[in-house]
Amino acid sequence: MSLPLVVPTQLTQRLARADERSLGISALACLDRCLPLLEYVEDGTGAALAVDTGAALRPLWEAAEGGDAWLGRLRAAAVGVVRAAEGRPHPGPVAELRRAADVPRVYEAAELHRWAGACSAAALAVHRYLDGDPDGGPLATGELRRQERLLDLLAAGGDGLRAVLVQSDEGKRVLRAAAARRARRR
Repeated sequence: MSLPLVVPTQLTQRLARADERSLGISALACLDRCLPLLEYVEDGTGAALAVDTGAALRPLWEAAEGGDAWLGRLRAAAVGVVRAAEGRPHPGPVAELRRAADVPRVYEAAELHRWAGACSAAALAVHRYLDGDPDGGPLATGELRRQERLLDLLAAGGDGLRAVLVQSDEGKRVLRAAAARRARRR
């Protein structure tokens, strides 16, 4: 099942105003927040995937300077996300997460905008899936607000990156708890 990739208008407008660095960091944050979902995806034997979601993208937060070199390191880290899900049954959000791991080859506004939109839509799809509501419930609503807040923090400059990381980590904890609850219900 593939979930529709939908980004609400208010978020699309914020993404349209964002600069390259903000787009890259926003996309990284969405991807990073959704990685805990992979901990609850089972392989064909019923075992959960072994993915170190805590460490997969952390080095990229520590040096989020942007540019082609940073994007290259992000692409290399995203390969691990794709490999973790390869050959596994893909519930809709895992397929969306794999698409979000398709990091652009060049650090330019158009490519970063496309990727940030895909990551945003994937994160919202993951949260709608965990809500059990294709139109979105409290998890998806919270994720939408989080994405808007992160883009606003990045646009404000200053110490926005630290605040974005804190907000994204909180979102990761929320998603991990929701995925764990869903796994226990199965």
